[in-house]
Amino acid sequence: MSKYIELTSANFEATLKEGVSLVDFWAPWCGPCRMIAPVIEELAEDFEGKANICKVNTDEEQDIAVKFGIRSIPTIMFFKNGEMVDQVVGAQSKQALAEKINALLA
Repeated sequence: MSKYIELTSANFEATLKEGVSLVDFWAPWCGPCRMIAPVIEELAEDFEGKANICKVNTDEEQDIAVKFGIRSIPTIMFFKNGEMVDQVVGAQSKQALAEKINALLA
């Protein structure tokens, strides 16, 4: 069962305004996005109650993707108290993503 948060225009600001959040910008047709989907789900379980692990379907939420200038997917952004503080493009290892989250939580 997935514990990540599916972000839309309706809940984007409210979800990210407090604490640490990872946001995975993805699309169903994207091979690397499907490849890291299990990693995102594992992170959601690992960081439950500590950080928000979120996904934005760029096909369905194009306004959010445009706002953040998403040109390549997967793009993973890290937010702290509503501010974007880091970003990586392309599939990443679970360890690399977890280290970034932990650094923001420290």
